[in-house]
Amino acid sequence: MKVHGYAKEEQDVENLIPSELAEITLVASPDELRRIAKFLDHCASGMELSGKSWCHEHLSDKDKGFLNSPHFIVFNPEYEL
Repeated sequence: MKVHGYAKEEQDVENLIPSELAEITLVASPDELRRIAKFLDHCASGMELSGKSWCHEHLSDKDKGFLNSPHFIVFNPEYEL
């Protein structure tokens, strides 16, 4: 597993490439954590069903309650075009 991201101040920079992070901290309520867990399970199922053709999912696309939250994206490390 790898974690990538960038600072909030960098989000509007063109052609930004996320950096690999050493650590992440989720500041979330029990309800938010359960919703994130449900999203992660959904992503895992998608990868298992679609294999290398499953690319990525955005949490806010699956749970509109996260529209104003930092972007949370799951990417398939085995994805192939």
